[in-house]
Amino acid sequence: MICLAGYMRILSPSFVDEWKKRIINIHPSLLPSFRGAHAVQEAISFGAKVTGCSVHFVDEQVDHGEIVAQAAVPIEETDNEESLHEKIRQEEHRLFPKAMQQVALMLLKSK
Repeated sequence: MICLAGYMRILSPSFVDEWKKRIINIHPSLLPSFRGAHAVQEAISFGAKVTGCSVHFVDEQVDHGEIVAQAAVPIEETDNEESLHEKIRQEEHRLFPKAMQQVALMLLKSK
């Protein structure tokens, strides 16, 4: 299993295909909303009241693929990009280990 956190590069299609359903990524939005590198800024600009983080299987598209787990984070009127990033980061630190364990158990059961 490959776990990506903060990895800002696009994996080659052949690599993704070789590791299909064994690569997970954590992204700072409630996918499918706000894909890409500027998710937090886009959520604020859009006027969203809630955002969060998503753990998903990596596929050939950016911030796409089957969602493994999500957690919501409210956006307060006083939040700016930095404060919201920090709130999401705290939730990511809680969610990602649980999602990794869930996927690892799934992979072990499939053997």
